Amino acid sequence: MFKKICIIGCGLIGSSLARAIRKNHLSSKIVSSNRSDSLNKKVIELKIVDDSSSDTKKMAESSDLIIIAAPLSSYGNIISKIKNSLKSGTILTDVGSVKEGVISLIEKDVPENVSWIPSHPIAGTEESGPEAGFSELFKNKWCILTPSKRAQEKDIKLLETFWKKIGSKVDIMDAKQHDYILSITSHIPHLIAYNLVNTSLNIQDEKESAIVKYSAGGLRDFTRIAASNPIMWRDIFIQNKKNTSKMIDKFIEDLEDLKKAIENEDEKKLEKIFIKTKKIRKDIIEAGQDVETPDFGRK
Repeated sequence: MFKKICIIGCGLIGSSLARAIRKNHLSSKIVSSNRSDSLNKKVIELKIVDDSSSDTKKMAESSDLIIIAAPLSSYGNIISKIKNSLKSGTILTDVGSVKEGVISLIEKDVPENVSWIPSHPIAGTEESGPEAGFSELFKNKWCILTPSKRAQEKDIKLLETFWKKIGSKVDIMDAKQHDYILSITSHIPHLIAYNLVNTSLNIQDEKESAIVKYSAGGLRDFTRIAASNPIMWRDIFIQNKKNTSKMIDKFIEDLEDLKKAIENEDEKKLEKIFIKTKKIRKDIIEAGQDVETPDFGRK
């Protein structure tokens, strides 16, 4: 599909993309750019990419498709490095979990002859780094495209085909809607996991060792979610703070309601809540989203 693809940031997602691209023969040449010289050396040694360098501008030059797979907080620095080296007809995309803010950030610096089409592959594990990547990561997972005003229709279709060829199901969505939906389905669950694990760590008494010992009772699943990349999630919560804050308020409201039902021994209300939430799990399974839950890590 492409002569040269450049992946900026070859961690779990970036290296998995490179592996999937190679496996499916989607590009003649795959290069990457990472800040660490040791990481650049490693991805070449592992034969994940053909070339890699900390010189992002050099790696991006003459690329047909450029994929930003770095933390959201680095986007401004990345676009300032590559904006003057983007060739006419290049497709620029990313894999970030928040869209509305980064679209406007990059849109103002992208040349008119470049299509800026943000992507969000809803897939991941709690692991990080190029060694953790694997080519099947995106198989049967959703990838949401949120095209900017700087996107040509033919390029949107081409990028959609690209994601489908590496196994993803593709949907196109408005960036504002994307950030709202993901705040509920992904961002708040992660925040709850981080806070629950943090609470367990703050219990400093004789029960502390028992918490780890009996974590299989439920805490273990939350620790898996909370083991996700800390820099990535720091950026996600900051970039999507408006939606996240609203969802936290709603969560606190519902939690207070649940607390009252428990204190009042309101059996009917508790049963009603639990039956309703059980149905959601059934709906998720029927939708085929129960295996390798998006962004939550592998089982």
